Amino acid sequence: MEEKETKKQEILDAFHFRHATKRFKTETKISEDDFQLILEAGRLSPSSIGFEPWVFLIVQDMTLREKLKEVSWGAQGQLPTASHFIVILARTDVRYNSEYVVDHMINVKKMPEEILKNAQTRYKSFQESDLPMLDNDRALYDWSCRQTYIALGNMMTTAALIGIDSCPIEGFDYKAVNEILEKEGLLENGKLEVSVMAAFGYREEDPKRPKTRKELNQIVKWV
Repeated sequence: MEEKETKKQEILDAFHFRHATKRFKTETKISEDDFQLILEAGRLSPSSIGFEPWVFLIVQDMTLREKLKEVSWGAQGQLPTASHFIVILARTDVRYNSEYVVDHMINVKKMPEEILKNAQTRYKSFQESDLPMLDNDRALYDWSCRQTYIALGNMMTTAALIGIDSCPIEGFDYKAVNEILEKEGLLENGKLEVSVMAAFGYREEDPKRPKTRKELNQIVKWV
């Protein structure tokens, strides 16, 4: 019981520790072992139907970072200073019968072909009726994006648990970022698009104000 209570406090401490870090110590880098742990937390994250519709693009090339900085108003402090900078890409080819999905089900999830046929019927119904998205490419992309945020949250929490700072970033020109990455040959000819960015490293200074959130009873309803 004591061990469980200690673990619970460690988790809460990590959430209190984490804040949206704007600038990082450039002289202090995340160790390879620690960053692999953060990436593993992303890899092991859940996703709808288990499609894993993401790619974690680690941008360490400073020339590419500078190009992104020009079109990313929300990452002006993070792009030049972060130890590691991730652009999370969302898959656009996630239709129930796409080449990607079929390959993923067979070669990653090891689904037998006879089971796959039944599964595809269910996936089609889900994408066609339950959460309609088959008649709208943007809807498919948005669905993938929502999955990437699960991985993002797990990576940031894992980082906080081992004393590493992070910052999620949506403040950028999505079209311009996609164009930059497309020119770099990083979007698999349109099968990937940018979803969100995240910076990781060690804070340059502590937050000037304590963390504020609504009280639990303001956001939780029991029915």
